[in-house]
Amino acid sequence: MDRVLIASASAKSGAALAQLLDAFDRPEAVATALSGAEARRMLLESEYGLVIVNTPLPDEFGHELASLAAQETTAGVLLLAKAEVADQVAEKAEPDGVLVVPKPLNRALVFQALRLLSATRRRLTGLRSENQRLQRKIEDIRLVDRAKCILIECCGMTEPEAHAYIEKQAMDRRLSKRAVAQSILEGGV
Repeated sequence: MDRVLIASASAKSGAALAQLLDAFDRPEAVATALSGAEARRMLLESEYGLVIVNTPLPDEFGHELASLAAQETTAGVLLLAKAEVADQVAEKAEPDGVLVVPKPLNRALVFQALRLLSATRRRLTGLRSENQRLQRKIEDIRLVDRAKCILIECCGMTEPEAHAYIEKQAMDRRLSKRAVAQSILEGGV
């Protein structure tokens, strides 16, 4: 398991949650915040695979922190709320991707929630890396297209000739088409 951030009003309940996590799957590291503000600061300073918010916190209820963590990070977010208010809190937090578990905690339910969060996080991480790969590919295509425009304008080439020129330069110089395109854009036709 990755790094874990536990936001809980008391060190005792934070330690109990850390012990529960240890029984589920040994986390790489567990950090504990005693307030929402401290947890926000920690989220900015480091990346976590799992964020657990044990409501209420001394400076806020906690659903805002959980929603922020779900929106701004790739962490799985688990919000623990009293059974009486769990459904109301779930209405506010679940649209952001926060999983709400009622207190008092049922060990089996918590483990099931942790497995679900882990699987969801792996899927989200895979989608994010695929998105980054595609964004890079789009940027490469844009660079090559701009370089082709330069070749068409300044060298009088046709589009197929400019394309062939970039491909040939990439093969001859053992560079990527992106590197050749950047060279052309920097004035090194």
